[in-house]
Amino acid sequence: MGWRIFVYALSALVLALAAVQAWYYGHVLWWNTHNPALTAFMQVRLERLRDKNRSAALRQRWVGYERISSQLKRAVVAAEDARFVGHDGFDWEAIQKALERNERKGALIAGASTISQQLAKNLFLSGERSWARKGQEAVITAMLEAVMSKRRILEIYLNVAEWGEGVFGAEAAARHHFGISAAELNAEQAAWLAAILPSPRRYERGRTTQYLQGRVQTILARMPAAKIP
Repeated sequence: MGWRIFVYALSALVLALAAVQAWYYGHVLWWNTHNPALTAFMQVRLERLRDKNRSAALRQRWVGYERISSQLKRAVVAAEDARFVGHDGFDWEAIQKALERNERKGALIAGASTISQQLAKNLFLSGERSWARKGQEAVITAMLEAVMSKRRILEIYLNVAEWGEGVFGAEAAARHHFGISAAELNAEQAAWLAAILPSPRRYERGRTTQYLQGRVQTILARMPAAKIP
């Protein structure tokens, strides 16, 4: 009897996990041809804003890939994922380097998330840090890479990335920080937006630091070599 209960419980768990993965995969298929209006990450930010102001709203306006400056595409790839076009969703060389660096320092100080991994997290997952969540992120990343082209992955990423308090997507970011459209961004403006991606709510319009300026110059130097889809 005990063995039978175990088998039933295990079967139920496997079916539940399969159903969850099917749900994710169905959404990935849908978003390959339809634009996501709200991501899990955006929902979390909106709820936090509404804790302070019940009428708060996110600033985001979807624009197609061709209406986003190629300078911003190059800047984001140069800053976030230099091997984006060539990898399968995971930059194994960067992962190995991050592991070695963390081992030397004895702490988790370096990561190696690709644009595809960041998109998987932003679309579906919370900010919780756990092995289970990282495992689910990896599965969704593989789904994105299997279903979507690199162009589509980058298009969605640029439209849902956070670029300020309540500011999401390249169009809203360009208008909020520079008063222009995403198509009009020049190289330096694009590099500045790419530089603030790791902590976008820290930098309001016009604010800069010595570190940020150095980061912008590094990204500008890398942009000519950045390959975009």
